[in-house]
Amino acid sequence: MRLRHSVRGLVVDQDDRLLLYATPLGDATLWVPPGGGIEPGETLLEALRRELAEETGLALEGTPPHVWHRETPGVDYVPGWDGVINDYFLVRVAAFTPRGTMTPEELAAENVGEFRWWSVAGIAASPDIFSPRGLLDRLPALLAGDLPGTPLVLDGRPITPPGR
Repeated sequence: MRLRHSVRGLVVDQDDRLLLYATPLGDATLWVPPGGGIEPGETLLEALRRELAEETGLALEGTPPHVWHRETPGVDYVPGWDGVINDYFLVRVAAFTPRGTMTPEELAAENVGEFRWWSVAGIAASPDIFSPRGLLDRLPALLAGDLPGTPLVLDGRPITPPGR
């Protein structure tokens, strides 16, 4: 089975807002933490640093905690792959305006849309879909400083558009 291995930054500002970007999911909008695929020879942290710089302009310092791990099989989930592995890191930063090194065309080609800072209340009130599955259930513990000793394994079922 060919799984695309990716890293994601749970980028949280001083007001406990989470930085997410919009991507289409059928007729719905899916909000996703910044990050992406690990290139050959990269470590998880090297890939996270590169992806955050490319997508948001954030120069990651230090070693953020590796908090979640998710494996999602499914040929329809990521075209050309049998599914994905996502490793999530909690990144605490001061709020900033995302301006990565990728052009708008490059971001669009990767389905990376508008960036927005989200509060827990904003996520709870939104009709949109958020990734990873169960984000709203697990995010408050991270914001409160309750970090797992080893990455918590998340639900691996794919997120599907409403009505499917």
